[in-house]
Amino acid sequence: MVVIDTDVFMLEFAFHRHSRFDANSRFLQDARGQSPSITLHNLMEILGQLSFNLQPERLAQWRSWLQEAFDLTVLWPEEEGADAAEFFRREIHAQPLARMLAHRLSFHDALILGVAERAPGVTAFVTWNAKHFRGKTPLSVLTPAEYA
Repeated sequence: MVVIDTDVFMLEFAFHRHSRFDANSRFLQDARGQSPSITLHNLMEILGQLSFNLQPERLAQWRSWLQEAFDLTVLWPEEEGADAAEFFRREIHAQPLARMLAHRLSFHDALILGVAERAPGVTAFVTWNAKHFRGKTPLSVLTPAEYA
């Protein structure tokens, strides 16, 4: 399974004249039949960025124009039997901080990788910002053009 980063969808939705738009769209079309996914953190980032330009009613329909349109599975952090406070401390503080200390990585990117790496069957992370992730995860990190 491939996890798709926020920037791939933002290019699809907001930057139609970008030089990478055609390669990006081809990748998204090809990925549809291969069980693509995004993390909850990617989903919220996409919705947050699009909230500036979409009407609230349209934003609320994200399942149809994002999840269903691209055949996406949304990956959620696993709780592993922890109580809520313990889970929150681990998921939002301890694990991202450990990753940020080990690698130069933003908090949000640390959250995304944490969920992607723990999801069963994930083999690749696809992003146009591959240089921000390579060497910081055991997942294969590819651009949409490289994934094809």
